[in-house]
Amino acid sequence: MAVPKKRASKSRKRARRAVWKSQCRQQASQAFSLAKAMLSQNPPNFVIPDSSE
Repeated sequence: MAVPKKRASKSRKRARRAVWKSQCRQQASQAFSLAKAMLSQNPPNFVIPDSSE
C-alpha cells in the first residue's frame, strides 16, 4: 500500500482539488449541453449500436 513520505502542503492539496473540480464542472456542462441538444427540436444525429449484432 502506498503511503506518502511527507505531508502535502495546503496549497498543493488545494491546487489538485481545484483541477479535479474544474474537470468535473467541464464534464457536467458537456453532459448538460448534450441533454439540451437531445431535447431540442433538431437533435443531432447519433449512431446507436444494436445490441442484437
